[in-house]
Amino acid sequence: MPSETGPVVLFVATKKGLWLLHGDRKRRAWKLEGPHHLGHELHHVVLDPRDGRTLLAAAKTGHLGPTVFRSLDLGKSWAEAKQPPAFRKAPEGETGRAVDHVFWLTPGHASQPGVWYAGSSPEGLFCTEDGGVTWEPVAGFNDHPKNALWTQGPGGTPDGPKLHSILVDPRDAQHLYLSISGAMGGTFESTDGGSDWRPLNGGVRCDFLPDPFPEIGQDPHCVQLHPLAPDVLYQQNHCGIYRIERPSDRWERIGDNMPKEVGDIGFPVTLHPRDPNTAWVFPMDGSQVWPRTSPDGKPAVYVTRDAGKSWTRQDRGFPREQAWLSVRRQAMTADAHDPVGLYFGTTGGELWASTDEGERWECLARHLPMIYAVEATELAA
Repeated sequence: MPSETGPVVLFVATKKGLWLLHGDRKRRAWKLEGPHHLGHELHHVVLDPRDGRTLLAAAKTGHLGPTVFRSLDLGKSWAEAKQPPAFRKAPEGETGRAVDHVFWLTPGHASQPGVWYAGSSPEGLFCTEDGGVTWEPVAGFNDHPKNALWTQGPGGTPDGPKLHSILVDPRDAQHLYLSISGAMGGTFESTDGGSDWRPLNGGVRCDFLPDPFPEIGQDPHCVQLHPLAPDVLYQQNHCGIYRIERPSDRWERIGDNMPKEVGDIGFPVTLHPRDPNTAWVFPMDGSQVWPRTSPDGKPAVYVTRDAGKSWTRQDRGFPREQAWLSVRRQAMTADAHDPVGLYFGTTGGELWASTDEGERWECLARHLPMIYAVEATELAA
């Protein structure tokens, strides 16, 4: 029987603003609300699960530049951060770094109300302790002695390298992960609240480097930590799908078990909220020319229910051909209902949903701007 979880709200961040999609408790009827911040690039929008009211939006605006907006009434009103994320001022005579856009938002540990983390392009880590009003750079990463080796600065990927997938161990506020995408990068771990960091990339391939298994240089697209089994992490990488169980320092390439004609390249990975062995991915064509579209124009989600030992295709409801969909790393998510609802947005402005864990899909909205991120939250039942 379905759970008594409350109505679902989807936050749909796009290249031209933010839309909210309100669902009823049974997830059968949906109402589209918006736009908010019309014309601004919204890279990520997240509701704080600790208070259920603080909504932060990572934005790149034409006149304000890179910033964060804050709402306490589910988007009815917004205020810009008084001190947005920014790198420390460079000493006189040195060239400093500037945030091009804020890319990722993560609420802090349950024991730290008001704490959030943000990742930027170029690769920077920032923190707030007042719910997003004022932000400070995290010196332990941004000024780390090896930071120049781990990051590349402006350039690289089409819209700049990213610091993303900031993860907080629910058992320990001092235990953090982050990932970097770009010409250099990888996944990194801190056990002291961000004061120091070390690479965590064992077993992850770099097909584009002379050494296929370097300490750093990988290109993780999205990394997720299971909330009920925080020693279990999944990674969708430029070079495959991986899983790790800590305290191991070596990732296992579970994408080798995907169908060979599909491959294991993509951007998002989404986890079942209660089962650490279940995960979904949206594969794309990762051939040499990197079309970044559904393989052969036939979109499908793939699910594993045995920690990556096997994968099942889920395509009921999708177009059977000539559907060249692409999904960005933050644009696929799940709710906490039973059965789990899955949602993803495409670069073509379509929003798709399944309320039965991927067995059937339907398009909830079309003709939106390019979708950067989709986040699902449940309101109080």
